[in-house]
Amino acid sequence: MSLPTVDWETSGTEGLRERKKRLTRRRLTDTATAMFLERGFDEVRVAEIAAACEVSEKTVFNYFPSKEALVLDRPEATMAALRTGLADAGRTPVDAALDVLAGELGALLSWLGAQPDLAEASARVQAFAELVRSTPALRAHHRDMTEQLEVVAAEALAARTGLGRDDPRCRITATALLGLWGVQSTALRRSLDGERTPDRVRRAVTADVRRAARLLDAGLAGFAG
Repeated sequence: MSLPTVDWETSGTEGLRERKKRLTRRRLTDTATAMFLERGFDEVRVAEIAAACEVSEKTVFNYFPSKEALVLDRPEATMAALRTGLADAGRTPVDAALDVLAGELGALLSWLGAQPDLAEASARVQAFAELVRSTPALRAHHRDMTEQLEVVAAEALAARTGLGRDDPRCRITATALLGLWGVQSTALRRSLDGERTPDRVRRAVTADVRRAARLLDAGLAGFAG
């Protein structure tokens, strides 16, 4: 049972070399995720994943810096989207974060809608989330990723306002914005019951995220100046 990776990296100008690298990367993470879900994260060695994909262990680490990254990869796409969105002075920081979240939710639900068995696909997403929650190493890796995103958001907010990256206003704003990702994750777990259509899931999750965002809007209204 595998939860395919959302394919963030496709491009209309992608060359053959880039395509091969992207497909290899995807095969590694899909295979690893399937093995982790079946046997548990701690019970699977990287060498076994390499063998299943017919590559060397060194090749696996050329693509992923750690075993944990095979499940929770570096959030470059989210980082890039945050930098771009928060740099737009015409949008509030909250609106910029909501745009990124909507894109990530849309990608997941597009995958879900393409699956032949909605209940099974929803269960696979839930199993993946449970794998992360129940594995200390993955929880720690997820916290590290969130901290990386907070630094990126704080840097973007500092550049936008002329404040320092370590200015407490930039740091607390970045932390508050990243909290919306936790809200979306919780709402997804509650909404993916195997019966709701992707459109109903989208509406339910978006409503929860926007309710949380409204609380932030009032406090951050004076920021971004």
